[in-house]
Amino acid sequence: SVSRMLENLPENLKPPAEMIDMAKELDRHYIPSRYPNFHPEGAPLDYYTRMDAERTIKYAGEIIGFVRSKIL
Repeated sequence: SVSRMLENLPENLKPPAEMIDMAKELDRHYIPSRYPNFHPEGAPLDYYTRMDAERTIKYAGEIIGFVRSKIL
């Protein structure tokens, strides 16, 4: 999971706790958003809103930015 990868970084590279929380939210969306039979009824698109998408895209961008800052 994204959160585990961030938590397992060496101490000098670890992100702030808020970023770990962002990663945990991304982790929660991984399977339900991809597999049509995850929910007992309906398709994944029935369970996600524009606000969900915008928030998780923002979180993913922040995590990518953090990782880039550490490797470049």
